[in-house]
Amino acid sequence: MCTQTQQHQEATSDTISEALEIVSQVPLPPEKSTIAKQLDSLGYLNIAEQDSTIMVSLMYARADNFTGKVLYTELQEAYLHPDAMQCLLKAQKLLKERRPDLTLAVFDAARPMRVQQVMWNAVKGTSKQNYVSNPAHGGGMHNYGVAVDITLATLEGDTLPMGTKIDHLGKEANISNETTMVRQGKMTQEALDNRRLLREVMKEAGFKTLPSEWWHFNLVSRNEARQRYKVID
Repeated sequence: MCTQTQQHQEATSDTISEALEIVSQVPLPPEKSTIAKQLDSLGYLNIAEQDSTIMVSLMYARADNFTGKVLYTELQEAYLHPDAMQCLLKAQKLLKERRPDLTLAVFDAARPMRVQQVMWNAVKGTSKQNYVSNPAHGGGMHNYGVAVDITLATLEGDTLPMGTKIDHLGKEANISNETTMVRQGKMTQEALDNRRLLREVMKEAGFKTLPSEWWHFNLVSRNEARQRYKVID
């Protein structure tokens, strides 16, 4: 009896040891940045934590953006104000109903004003400064957490053709002359259809377009943002 009990205890001990070893091999989630912790404390919501099916790839955390520089040296997470998050989650749901094979892909979201200053400093005095909100003038919708730069992607993470890259500086990014661009061969019909699908789900979810940038969507106007929301310092 004692031998059987001892064997049972040894087997149980081995099982526990194996389970602990497996747990120890599971990678821990990456440490959140200081900015992410700040945004958490202010009540902003992390997109990846709200819906893990939405792809997140912050373009200013890489050098392949219109400045050619890494501007987000710390910020790696995409956050939104809860009001904007509610609409983004709805947009993803609408997209999945229409195209289960696709997902929204977020390239930029909430941006603290001090990060906006870094971006402004990178383009100030150049031809690119017209595309960046000056912090001295109150910044832009990203600084309130109510704007998102977004596109469509496959479930494998490949972005769909949209006529231009996100962050393209030029008239090809404008949404007002798309039909003409298709007719002139400057954009494919497939890209136009993709843009229209993106606008359809985003607008139905409650976002507003920005005519000069097919990828940029605001929850409210600049005046509304200043009245209803606080700038993220």
